[in-house]
Amino acid sequence: MQTEGRAEGLRIGTRGSALALAQAAETRARLMAAHGLPEEAFPVVVITTSGDRIQDRPLAEAGGKGLFTKEIEEALLKDRIDIAVHSSKDMPTRLPDGLEIAAFLEREDVRDVFIGRAAPRLEELPDGALVGTSSLRRQALVRRLRPDLRVGIFRGNVQTRLRKLSEGQADGTLLALAGLRRLAMTEVATEILPLDRFPPAPGQGAICIEARSDERRVASMLAPLMHVPTGHALACERAFLAALDGSCRTPIAGHALVDGDRLSFSGMILSPDGAGVHEIAAEGRAADAAEIGARAGADIRAKAGSAFFKDWA
Repeated sequence: MQTEGRAEGLRIGTRGSALALAQAAETRARLMAAHGLPEEAFPVVVITTSGDRIQDRPLAEAGGKGLFTKEIEEALLKDRIDIAVHSSKDMPTRLPDGLEIAAFLEREDVRDVFIGRAAPRLEELPDGALVGTSSLRRQALVRRLRPDLRVGIFRGNVQTRLRKLSEGQADGTLLALAGLRRLAMTEVATEILPLDRFPPAPGQGAICIEARSDERRVASMLAPLMHVPTGHALACERAFLAALDGSCRTPIAGHALVDGDRLSFSGMILSPDGAGVHEIAAEGRAADAAEIGARAGADIRAKAGSAFFKDWA
């Protein structure tokens, strides 16, 4: 299978969670349709990452975003796989030398959902209720909206978090709607959170495909999968992150929308307790997406001032 996949298809590297496998399956289905090749031409290679193994502490304490990509990127560089399928929000803004993001699939819904055990809506939770989430952005947004609530660390994949919730380890949790849709599990959501109150993480809802920079055959096979508007939106959001040195230690939200040849962007940085918030909006030509994001990041950093980051960066 490996030889056949290598000869005419592509070996697809991915994490082993149900959501990661669903994303790899979606990528494989699009490649099969684009090139008229059978499933066997695109073998899926499951790779366990550091982020999958670390379950006892926040990722920010263990190394940040790259924990979900490091081992997969090593497999790419060593030619054990031809492409890697990632959740875009897991991707560091700096990639290893020799690798690039070669395609973005069309983006799913970017919103977060609340899954309540004690109440169906976040605003209806009783005072002092416990919300479980491992995301610093979600923690800060919850604290901003409901400073009376307690927030605890919830690690693990979608199924693990839902099990912890059902066991009573928290009164509610938060997940990405895109992931639930890809898993056909949207019925578990008790509330879809509005973007104006709960903006998404940069890259949320978008699948990206990483490849070696010098592989023309791979680039040619991935070209039909590239969704250009999503590519522009993610170029803006990733440039915003890069300008802020964004990592798992930084509560950052950012969302770009593309309408024809125009792009609009809104971004937010928060202190971990949700009390300190700075927002920014920008717009321009979609072709200038990266410049818009980088400028917005520099502007909001200047607006917040260096003191904003010193106590918690």
